[in-house]
Amino acid sequence: MSDTVIGVLALQGAVREHLRMLERCGARGLAVKRPSELLSCDGLIIPGGESTTIGRLMARDGFLDALRERAQGGLPVFGTCAGLIMLAKRVTEGSQPLLGLMEITVRRNAYGRQVDSFEADLMVRGIEDEDRPFRAVFIRAPWIEEMGEGVEPLCFHRDRAVLARQGCMLAGAFHPELTDDPRIHRYFLRMVEGSKS
Repeated sequence: MSDTVIGVLALQGAVREHLRMLERCGARGLAVKRPSELLSCDGLIIPGGESTTIGRLMARDGFLDALRERAQGGLPVFGTCAGLIMLAKRVTEGSQPLLGLMEITVRRNAYGRQVDSFEADLMVRGIEDEDRPFRAVFIRAPWIEEMGEGVEPLCFHRDRAVLARQGCMLAGAFHPELTDDPRIHRYFLRMVEGSKS
């Protein structure tokens, strides 16, 4: 196992599933419940869940400023589903606390409600074996409505960006932790290793 420690924000959402996937990839996962624990992390995953609830809990527990500071200092962050929303500068509807770290505008619940959840085969640029589709799980998923300067789309579904990178930030609309395919987590781990070196 590598000495790389990836935190998973453990306020709500698919924390265990991300931790299992990280272990499978050879990294050490840490369930992060306090802002001080960010100092032990080489990277951080913000899992899916309910973005307004996650935003309120992050504000209540002092995570917003602590995580902004660490991310602006180069900490790689990967947001999935609600985590994508948290990383965005703007959402198209409603208001909620956001980290505002990526130059993106996100539409919440763009694909509909829980009953409209689905799976789709996506082609993802930059992952291992990129000619093999990634089976993505979308649950009340957002999409990226607009991308600003420096944002690189890595994957599209129905002509909408659903995975994008900006510097040390990675944001996806779907749930790679709910699959048996570790390639997107491995991509993030390569980002983390690159930032360490």
